[in-house]
Amino acid sequence: MSFGVRCLSLSLLALALASASLRAEEGMWTFDNLPTKKIQAAYGWAPDQAWLDHVRLSALRFPGGSGSFVSRDGLVLTNHHVGRGWIQRVSDKDHDYVKDGFSASDREHEIKVPGLELLTLMAMDNVTERLAKAVKPGTPEQEALKLREAEVEKIKKEMQEKSGLTCEHVTLYQGGEHWIYSYKKHTDVRLVFAPEQQIAFFGGDYDNFTYPRHNLDFSVFRVYEHGKPYQPKNYLHWTRAGLKAGDLTFVTGHPGRTNRQDTLAQMIYSRDVAIPLRLKGMERKKEALVAFAKTSPEAARQVSTQIFGVENGIKAVTGYWSGLKNKEAMARIAAAEKELRAMVAGDPKLEAETGASWARIEAAEKVAESLAKESQSVGTANSTLLGYALSLVRIAEEEHLPSEKRLPEYSDTNLKTAKARLAIHAPFYQEQEIFLFTKGLEAAAKDLDGAHPYIQAMLGGKSAAEAARAAVTGSKLSDPEFRKALLAGGRKAIAESQDPMILLARKLDPLSRELRKQQEEQVQSVITEHGARIAKARFAVYGKNTYPDATFTLRLSYGAVAEFPANGTLIQPFTTFGGLFDRYDGWGGNAAGAHGGAWALPPRWLDKRGALDPAMPFNFVHKVDIIGGNSGSPVVDRKGELVGLIFDGDIDMLPGNYFYDDTANRGVSVDARAIVHALEKVYGATALAAELTGN
Repeated sequence: MSFGVRCLSLSLLALALASASLRAEEGMWTFDNLPTKKIQAAYGWAPDQAWLDHVRLSALRFPGGSGSFVSRDGLVLTNHHVGRGWIQRVSDKDHDYVKDGFSASDREHEIKVPGLELLTLMAMDNVTERLAKAVKPGTPEQEALKLREAEVEKIKKEMQEKSGLTCEHVTLYQGGEHWIYSYKKHTDVRLVFAPEQQIAFFGGDYDNFTYPRHNLDFSVFRVYEHGKPYQPKNYLHWTRAGLKAGDLTFVTGHPGRTNRQDTLAQMIYSRDVAIPLRLKGMERKKEALVAFAKTSPEAARQVSTQIFGVENGIKAVTGYWSGLKNKEAMARIAAAEKELRAMVAGDPKLEAETGASWARIEAAEKVAESLAKESQSVGTANSTLLGYALSLVRIAEEEHLPSEKRLPEYSDTNLKTAKARLAIHAPFYQEQEIFLFTKGLEAAAKDLDGAHPYIQAMLGGKSAAEAARAAVTGSKLSDPEFRKALLAGGRKAIAESQDPMILLARKLDPLSRELRKQQEEQVQSVITEHGARIAKARFAVYGKNTYPDATFTLRLSYGAVAEFPANGTLIQPFTTFGGLFDRYDGWGGNAAGAHGGAWALPPRWLDKRGALDPAMPFNFVHKVDIIGGNSGSPVVDRKGELVGLIFDGDIDMLPGNYFYDDTANRGVSVDARAIVHALEKVYGATALAAELTGN
């Protein structure tokens, strides 16, 4: 599919600088800085603090996505594609819940999902001033980074001990602000319902990032606590009225990452180096997964979710890249940066603090470019077992150091979580592991010289296939009890272990640490320090009435249900159940098998066709600012009631990683009415529908 980008009247960076010009619907806003006056002016209504607290405390963060509490007994709503990997985890060769769907007949039959943890944001604390006091002006960049990290760890530890919550350091405005977000962690999560993959992803990759759509992309889980359904104080009530065109909607979720406030040099590095390398790695991974899937039906089942994820990622990243290749947009970003630099140069104090920052970041990106290819090759092995081994080796080394001297992921506040992940039981498929590890080693050998220390360490003179098979078949790390025993044995047990994956990890760890050290000292520390200086200069020049880049933290976006222009016409705001069957019929039905059956329907949908209301809304589009990570975000109305579920955006949304275009940037959501209608009429899940709607 073509990833054309329409000409933009202003880049988002320019809009951020000239903040008064921000479009009404633009922005992934933090809950402490919502533009309520703009919302009031545009829609005649704005949320109050009670409304904001309610939707915040109803929201959940999934690994890689979003969700929400939707019943008094802890039901959780998210996308099928957000839950898909976890649905796959509880499936097996005899029960393919991804392909065939799952519906718990009662609470006793809800399936516990090992390893799935959900987070509720309970508190947000601004620690910017405290961190500023920890670093004296003029401190060298590398030292400043270490001092900040040590102070952050100290703050997190204090707050976790006081609250009992899980605390995360959040950097906003490229380092202009620092916050601690405190989360309640939910660790007993069970699968309740999932539709068939074919209706959840109707249209397949052809329809991905397009609209009109007909995807029933939802799944339902339940949180338990102390063996009983958890009863959250806040949960979203299901809509009784539904939406109509023009209605105001809000999306509360966790957009993963945007780079709208990056410097021009950072964007050029992404365009010319980082994204091409990333796409190359993703294409290689897809090729390996597809090749393995062809070896047997069971192999295809094992990797179907991984293939889905990689294909989705390739399409998304290609869309981001298209924005950076838009010459007009890049020219406007350059002009906006030139304007800010001129304002800084005109103020002696700002010039002294920030004048050199753009050049310092540009120089750091040159270093990053010199390290990029090696970093990707050394960091990509396609091996679950080697990942376990590296974690074990690093924990053994790190826990003997003072917390402030460790790698951040193994600090006092993170060490317990790192150890817990090693104890989780997850499905393991030996032949898949050998196949993918082999492909990963072959790719690294192709990219790096045969004499490179990584190739020498990993292959030891063997072929990639020989090295992979020997390491995988000789390792016991697929057994969580074995991993727990090594953890308990500590440094001595790791040092004495002859497990082949541990032996590889002990060779690889020093190499990866050296690369990481170079990146931190020559790239990360520079970008962290000077990105923060530029952010503070931007505050000084333009004020703080804009939003920060997305950081996979809770945000609020808003906008109306709205049509948009495309293909010489207007695209309707809603699709319907009738439209679903029209799409199916138009492709010749299941018998035709067009394009791999992308527009086929599960048998039960055909059986129940006559029971469905063809005019019932199915999906809708709305003018909201979203990005990857928003998947599974609840869509709520002015009452704070759930009216839909974000699952995608249109193709014009993807360049929004770098700038916003309100002409055709749309979020795509499942209508809440469609979920209940399908549960009742297709699946006969009337008890679940009643719990969701409160009937």
